Amino acid sequence: MAALYAKGQRSIALGAPYKATGDAVTDTLPPRRFGRAAFQLALGELIPWTVDRYLLNADYARISFRTLGHNLRPSSWTWDDDAFGTNQFAHPYHGSLYFSAFRANGYTFWQSAPPTVVGSYIWETVGESQAPSPNDFINTSFGGIVLGEMTYRLSNQIVNNHTRGVKRQVSEILALLVNPMNGFNRIIDGKWGKTDQNSHERDSTHVLAEFDIGARKFRADHHGRTGWYGHVRLTYGTPFENYHTPFSNISVNGEFGSDDSSKVNILFVYGSLAGWWLSKADRDPQLLTLSANYDYVHNEAFFYSAQSVKLNWLASFRLNKYVQINASAGAGPILLAAVPDPYLFNGRNYDYGAGGGMYGQFGLTLLDRLSYRLNYRAGWIGTINGNNSRYVLQAVTSELAYRFYDGLAFCSEFGYFHLHGDYQKYPVVTARYPYLRFSLRYTVDFN
Repeated sequence: MAALYAKGQRSIALGAPYKATGDAVTDTLPPRRFGRAAFQLALGELIPWTVDRYLLNADYARISFRTLGHNLRPSSWTWDDDAFGTNQFAHPYHGSLYFSAFRANGYTFWQSAPPTVVGSYIWETVGESQAPSPNDFINTSFGGIVLGEMTYRLSNQIVNNHTRGVKRQVSEILALLVNPMNGFNRIIDGKWGKTDQNSHERDSTHVLAEFDIGARKFRADHHGRTGWYGHVRLTYGTPFENYHTPFSNISVNGEFGSDDSSKVNILFVYGSLAGWWLSKADRDPQLLTLSANYDYVHNEAFFYSAQSVKLNWLASFRLNKYVQINASAGAGPILLAAVPDPYLFNGRNYDYGAGGGMYGQFGLTLLDRLSYRLNYRAGWIGTINGNNSRYVLQAVTSELAYRFYDGLAFCSEFGYFHLHGDYQKYPVVTARYPYLRFSLRYTVDFN
């Protein structure tokens, strides 16, 4: 389910009526360079394999003509039992390199998608001695496209060719870390650190960023532990501008903290694909959008991952100069989800499934200082690979924030996760995971 546990994932110009800014992103591109793009995709295959084979000495990297012949047979495909983080995070990130190899070399979003699929297939059949797996192929392809476009656009936002000195070098390094392929192309094109007019790749789209630092407590199995956490939320563009361009509106939620399971606890990515007006009124615009979504949750209480497509209703209502209401709702298919399974399946502690998801969100802002957000998420998933089962996942989150100074706010959030698993051969599992967060938030508006 898209962003089942996201808090305020689809932000809609909070605290102000919609107004066109004139800064909507345009998908202008450098000249297409197929040879260089293909070479960089090959590097995206070769470098990870070399690390696995010669530095990590991994068994799965010991490939041969025998393993290649076996993997090329359609009957060889099988679901694997790799760790949750490997399958649900590492593979989508790897796929983003394939996507960016073409995206950073003059190809559009849609033109860069097929090479991502090709790169994923090559890795599954050639890059590993293990049998190719459908879950890796889907995660690397779809997840790679979503993460690739998100990081490509954000990396182009970061670098401003007018700046120089330490600030410029820091921005170049940060952009390289966000999207290595795009940063690599800046180096070989001689753009790194060079002061010049901003090229057509430079992205001046409006970005709103929120940074939280605070304490959180998860409760699982009647036990709870308090620890620190950090949260970053980026809103790129607005839903109401340039909505025919894929990923003209992006929302990214990332969370990390003191956790036994993983330092990266949450990564939610929402990217718009297309949009259709319902109302163009300045004070109450309404829009339907089609979106691609990547969700990853991995903390000590719960873990879950999904990739989905959704049809969304987005609305913003300015009642008067003191009151702003934002609302959204959506539903769509979950293409592939990984859901916890306490009974294990071939030693794997999660099942793969598909199904459908929906969400509803309400946001209220008073006097541009006090804000409240209420979210509900639900998903229905049937097992494709794992113990035969049906899952229902639900979440309610409630956040209250007060801005006490320019850009600074105190925030509190209560959340409740619910997992119901109905197994064919095992007892029903019902698990509840309440949590509480308190944080200090800093909001910065990049124009």
